[in-house]
Amino acid sequence: MSTLHGRRVLVTGANGTFGRLLCSRLAAEGAVVAGLDLVAVDAPVPVFACDLTSSAVPAVVAAAVAHLGGLDLLVNNAGVGGPAPAELPPDEVVARQLEVNLLAAWRTTAAALPALEAARGRVVFVASRMAVLPLPLAAAYGVSKRALVAYADALRLEVGSHVGVSVVYPSMVASPIHDTTAAAGLSLQGVSRLEPVEGVVAAILRAATARRPPRDVATTRRGRLEMAVARHFPSLADAMVRRTVASRLAAAAFDDAPLAAGMVRRHRQGR
Repeated sequence: MSTLHGRRVLVTGANGTFGRLLCSRLAAEGAVVAGLDLVAVDAPVPVFACDLTSSAVPAVVAAAVAHLGGLDLLVNNAGVGGPAPAELPPDEVVARQLEVNLLAAWRTTAAALPALEAARGRVVFVASRMAVLPLPLAAAYGVSKRALVAYADALRLEVGSHVGVSVVYPSMVASPIHDTTAAAGLSLQGVSRLEPVEGVVAAILRAATARRPPRDVATTRRGRLEMAVARHFPSLADAMVRRTVASRLAAAAFDDAPLAAGMVRRHRQGR
């Protein structure tokens, strides 16, 4: 798939920060694009209303594929975030992230696979650097994205002879997905480095158009380094994260965050 011209593409989370720009770029490259999101949008790229956590997914995917006249590329971009310390019991925030970030992508992919196989197409999953380099206080997001990567790996083994499977790993992008975490006093500022959304979209397009579907795609040079360290030197990666988080704790960055009370207490006891 060296060119996107004439390719039929379905994008989940099409109304979001990545989704809007991605749909626009795909259309500019000559692709025929449709989206899935909670709210339908008519133009310039039609977005079909669909709760990706519901049983309606197969029917809506079928309608979108029929509208496109087939399917060459599925981009699983939909996702949600939120604070979730690993030391606390899972709640509805945790369940929501697992449902949207993992099971919705699984459900959508399963519905789209017959059309993708018929076209010898591709599926691109938008994961997160946190799938390989986890951060504290956001356990549900890291767990859900790591599980998404595990699903992509299993899918590749099953259908990779006919459907290309790639995973893209963005870092932190300025987006409403971080709003609930910031509202809880757990901003990732100073822990994760911001990157432009344009770079994430470019990485997705690289994965979609490479002569052979790449397995894993970092969005920045720094991201490639972080992923390599996390995979090959996990103890070093842990130490890097602990040092960064310790500096944030020492600066009282989390003192007013109830969900971080355990970390703050242990940090002070350890002095």
